[in-house]
Amino acid sequence: ARWVPLAPQGLSMDASKKVDLKIIIIGALGVGKTSLLHQYVHKTFYEDYRTTLGASILTKVLAVDSSPLKLQIWDTGGQERFRSMVSTFYKGSDGCMLAFDVTDRESFEALDNWRDDFLEKVIPREQDFPMVVLGNKIDLSDRQVPEETASAWCKEKDIPYFEVSAKNNINVAEAFETLAKQALSRYKGIFESYLTDSIKLTPNDKPKKSCC
Repeated sequence: ARWVPLAPQGLSMDASKKVDLKIIIIGALGVGKTSLLHQYVHKTFYEDYRTTLGASILTKVLAVDSSPLKLQIWDTGGQERFRSMVSTFYKGSDGCMLAFDVTDRESFEALDNWRDDFLEKVIPREQDFPMVVLGNKIDLSDRQVPEETASAWCKEKDIPYFEVSAKNNINVAEAFETLAKQALSRYKGIFESYLTDSIKLTPNDKPKKSCC
């Protein structure tokens, strides 16, 4: 959580002030996380099959419900041997994007582990943490994961599901913007909660010292 100091002018959140949010993309090796990120940020299909080692970061500025946002999007490596390293990047995340490849059944079956690993390391643990699932590569013909199967998994966990194609730019922006809205809503909730707590903690509320 990011705690925002009280503004001297008042207690309302300044709608014109840009909010920085950290979004992280996780999922198995080769599902197209880097391609999804480049399609969203640069509007280009990134067809480079080199494995992401650790994490790389891209930023995107957008407006959600008239609130200016700066998304810091962390692209992570999906190789199992980097899992412990990748999990160190979870800290401070405002939203999580789970990605799998609809032509790779194993990448879909790995979602449970990726989700659990993320939630275990988010403090405090939040079951309703801002999250979306992306089924990538719907442009390919050799599909192994039916849309109904992925939708059912997401519905059970109350996570929005998007069928996407990084190559053909299908639903990519919609998925990122849905997650951005969720993350902003959570951020505003934390902000309002912080203000409420700050109002309670006035000097008059401090316990009086008493002699023995």
